[in-house]
Amino acid sequence: MKDAQPKTIYLKDYREPAYWIDRTELEITLDEDSSTVEATLHVRLNEAQYSADKPLPALELQGVDLKLEAVWIDGETAAEARYQCLQDGLRVTAPAPLFELRTRCTIEPQNNTSLEGLYKSNGMFCTQCEAEGFRKITYYLDRPDVMSVFSCRINADKERYPILLSNGNETGRGDLDSGRHWVQWHDPFPKPAYLFALVGGDLQHVSDQFVTRSGRAVTLQLFTEPRNIGKCDHAIDSLKRAMRWDEEVYGREYDLDIFMIVAVDHFNMGAMENKGLNIFNSSCVLASPDTATDSSFQRIEAIVAHEYFHNWSGNRVTCRDWFQLSLKEGFTVFRDAEFSADMNSRSVKRIEDVSLLRTAQFAEDAGPMAHPVRPEAYMEISNFYTLTVYEKGAEVVRMIHHLLGADAFRKGSDLYFERHDGQAATVEEFVSAMEEASGVDLGQFRRWYEQAGTPRVEVTDRYDPEANSYTLSFTQSCPSTPGQKEKQPLHIPIAVGLLDDSGANVLPETTRLLNLTQTQQNFTFEGVTARPVPSLLRGFSAPVKLSYEYSDAQLAFLMANDSDGFNRWDACQQLCVRVLQRMAKHYLSGTPMEVDRILTAAFSQLLNAPVTDHAALESMLVLPAEAYLAEISDVVEVEANHAAREALANHLSAAFEPEFERLYQLSQLEGEYQPSASHMGCRSLKNAALAYLARASDRGIELAEQQYHLANNMTDRFRALAVLVHSEREAAEARSANSLNEFYNKFKNDPQVIELWLSVQASCQRKGALARVKALIQHDAFDSGNPNKLRSLIGVFCSQNTTGFHGGEGEGYRFLADQVIELDKRNPQIAARLIIPLTRWRKYPVARQQKMLEQLQRIFAQTLSADLYEVVSKSLQ
Repeated sequence: MKDAQPKTIYLKDYREPAYWIDRTELEITLDEDSSTVEATLHVRLNEAQYSADKPLPALELQGVDLKLEAVWIDGETAAEARYQCLQDGLRVTAPAPLFELRTRCTIEPQNNTSLEGLYKSNGMFCTQCEAEGFRKITYYLDRPDVMSVFSCRINADKERYPILLSNGNETGRGDLDSGRHWVQWHDPFPKPAYLFALVGGDLQHVSDQFVTRSGRAVTLQLFTEPRNIGKCDHAIDSLKRAMRWDEEVYGREYDLDIFMIVAVDHFNMGAMENKGLNIFNSSCVLASPDTATDSSFQRIEAIVAHEYFHNWSGNRVTCRDWFQLSLKEGFTVFRDAEFSADMNSRSVKRIEDVSLLRTAQFAEDAGPMAHPVRPEAYMEISNFYTLTVYEKGAEVVRMIHHLLGADAFRKGSDLYFERHDGQAATVEEFVSAMEEASGVDLGQFRRWYEQAGTPRVEVTDRYDPEANSYTLSFTQSCPSTPGQKEKQPLHIPIAVGLLDDSGANVLPETTRLLNLTQTQQNFTFEGVTARPVPSLLRGFSAPVKLSYEYSDAQLAFLMANDSDGFNRWDACQQLCVRVLQRMAKHYLSGTPMEVDRILTAAFSQLLNAPVTDHAALESMLVLPAEAYLAEISDVVEVEANHAAREALANHLSAAFEPEFERLYQLSQLEGEYQPSASHMGCRSLKNAALAYLARASDRGIELAEQQYHLANNMTDRFRALAVLVHSEREAAEARSANSLNEFYNKFKNDPQVIELWLSVQASCQRKGALARVKALIQHDAFDSGNPNKLRSLIGVFCSQNTTGFHGGEGEGYRFLADQVIELDKRNPQIAARLIIPLTRWRKYPVARQQKMLEQLQRIFAQTLSADLYEVVSKSLQ
């Protein structure tokens, strides 16, 4: 257990700083053994909080792992009595309301395994300063409400580090003695320290240009290691699409002369929106048809857009404090989701987002780390880069969009950007701008930001044939969460459609938005001449768990007839879940697992209908994941859920082998690979059909092997490999081993592809899963210092391989604990994220609970980082 419990930070304690830093001038010298950072800060008293005619408060700067070499105040060497080095900072006696502070520190980036601050990755210098990494570079007011104009001069060995980058526009460069050189950068827009970035390395780049709507030419550059230079085109094209979309949809134009992206292999995050210099995890930006799957292409497009959209929703307007994190992240996730929906299939994008929300974020809401979209307290801010802040935060913004309508929402965002440009804002200021622009009262709606947990909405209905009226009755509630026992009613927008017996929409407006604001509330529809089938929560208009007693026949009806693409998929999921739960009960009781006829008939109708949207059909063919079945279970029966899902998939493959064969052949594409929405849809349907065919017979295994060898793109090759690796059929065993070896030998020098190779084995639920993972840890392909490798192997095994992780006598739990204990010494952020599967111990039967709890207690007995301590301690409460 950690000797001293980390300090808890509370939103209610927020105070503005005693000083502002108007300008920050950095001189950074990069060397092999240590690097030097000389920082000149132009400091100004916060006269709104402190009077200049009274004794001046001390300037309290944050600093971690710094060696202070010198201090100057207003150009003169400071006497030691004027400053004091603290364990985690520097206290300076202020000479006047306005003064200049200069410090010189040395740091060791090559030994910085936390990947926060300035560190070296594969011989390249790189920074990651969000949330509190800048304090590992120099002493500073490292908080988001301190916005400063930055200049940065970097000097380094020219041969080793020919590329030197920082934020803003380049303002000068030159050569120095001893083979060194320097480059000067200036960012004219005030920003907090967390947006500072620096890169130094031997990199190549691709260049392009974007002309803004006002006619300004912006240079676009993507930097990467020479071996990856052929993987940049998709990211550059995605960036240009995002820039154009943001101009057209939000009226936001880019503001610097250059926009740069750098790809880094060792990176804790997916990407970082540093002003003008985005730093990306290589897996989130590099793609070619031979090395990246369709999902990677789509993910790259979304992440590039997300980080670019931050230029306004996060950079030009940032968050006042870290409690307001969703102000920039939730808003920007909503923006990137809308962009992706416009670029691809809107209904499929919504299905993907809601699947993640229901499976992972709802589980977070029900776990020990549950917190509101705007948390009230934290020990370590890195732990609050969560699905609640990002995904649920985006859903909250989406609900505002529903309530206001597109035009009023645009007016609200315009007002927000104009009013707070160059400022650090709050959630209240964002919501107030929306209210003022639209005239819609969002007072009660603000509770979405304040209350944790997933709301539950129960619905009943009543039809009055004499009055031709139909009434829907709603009851809302929200379970207790840590620190919040009592919950107030929320303002929940519920999109509703009514269908007649033919599947036609009864309502004149097709979909009506109901405003549920009370604990219990009725809505009556007049002029309804027959009892309709309700289509509830269309488009998933609110992040709630909604229950209505549909019959199986009604779900099959909606699955075939609902005009809302999301609800058609959701009806299919609900029907499958019901069948799977019944089958799991039979498994536990030792009776045969049978598939209901109505589900078989519904799939027959689905598979024999004309294919109008390949991607949408593929999404309906994907059965509910075991992780989702676990999330909706009061007690998770791992083996029963797995057995039921396997049995249902096998039943469908056997019952519809000719239909899957037809879809497989129908979805074949000719010619070169294209990452277009239509081609991706075809490939997704083809590979879904292949997975079912491989269950049905050895012919499917032969088709998978054939596809693996003949594929002209990574999507088809990897999906075929996954079919072979995961198959329980005897015919697949030798083929999968050969294909894995061939795949590794072909791509062993490509880190991103090897991450796929690791993940497909980590997720394989055949016997011996843990032994395979342990063997892979010893493989040359695995690097415990690379977060991507950790996530691909250990993360995938513990979060996705349910039978492997939970099997045996708790060996999987001990394995994870061992990895986390060791990793916490090097990279606390990743350790705190990997531990999550153990924190949900209360969801499992008593025998498993005890084994998981033992490992959590073993971890807690160690000396822990603040990151891991917070997660484990809350899990044990």
